Amino acid sequence: MELRELVEGGVLLTSRAREAGWARRSLLRALGREGWTRVQAGAWIEPGRDADFATRLRAVQLLKPRLVVSHRSATALWRIETLTPRAEGTLEFIDPELTLRSGGTGVLVHRMPLGAGDVVRCEGLRVTGADRTLADLLRAGPRDEALVSVESALTWRRVGGVRRAPVTTAALVSLALEAPMRGAESGRGRLKLADPNSGSPAETVARLRLHDAGLRPESQAELRTPDGRRRYLDFLFRAEGLAVEIEGYAYHGTRESHRQDVARFNQVLQCPEVLLLLRYTAADVFHRPSMMIEEIRAALSRLRDRGRDRDSGIPAP
Repeated sequence: MELRELVEGGVLLTSRAREAGWARRSLLRALGREGWTRVQAGAWIEPGRDADFATRLRAVQLLKPRLVVSHRSATALWRIETLTPRAEGTLEFIDPELTLRSGGTGVLVHRMPLGAGDVVRCEGLRVTGADRTLADLLRAGPRDEALVSVESALTWRRVGGVRRAPVTTAALVSLALEAPMRGAESGRGRLKLADPNSGSPAETVARLRLHDAGLRPESQAELRTPDGRRRYLDFLFRAEGLAVEIEGYAYHGTRESHRQDVARFNQVLQCPEVLLLLRYTAADVFHRPSMMIEEIRAALSRLRDRGRDRDSGIPAP
């Protein structure tokens, strides 16, 4: 029998070839001569196919069928964003039988129970459902990593160039956290900080930095601009009149999109609720959060002083 006839999802198992009558030495010669790629001990990818993420997951699952794709590997299949890029060399699985300590090279195995409803099929793989995946991240932490993924899953997002709808709800994630597992209480506490209106990982982290600093602005605050349009600000300290916008990584790309962006902010600044607008990049949020917090605190202080002077009749400087 030809080796390609034994392939499943682009993967050939050495054990399957041996069962089909291939002698070990003849098999190894054929694999080398035809250009097969070894991805795990006992698993090969057929010639002409890239050793991409899904194929490597499939190879592990074919070798150890009881393993279920989970955690950060599952977020990639669900197109859920993470705070830091998923490590390409690490694949994560759950062993529901709680016995396996190693799944092979570059494979991290979590020994955890799985309920019948926790496992679904995605891209031909057995994977934890989106709500169970997020519950696992919330239980394990860290907080910021987990909440970036939770808020990504709860909203419309463009991930990997694909626009996708929300993949679960906060109620389903909360239900998944009711299972009596280690870290469940911490996970429930973290979930309470989630904002289903967050628009990007940078917005999530910015809000958490503000929260840690004791600052509680409105998120996705709705305004009506002078031209009658409805606009949403990332953050608004309504009492002081301070708006804060977080700019993502994406470059606007064209003169027209840049013009629209400038026009939008000019309109926002004409709203009576906004006395001052501060804008920060994702790099500011991730790498210079202290600077961002200090500037926001200083701006709030100036606006409060201005308000007190106005109320007391003192002319503005």
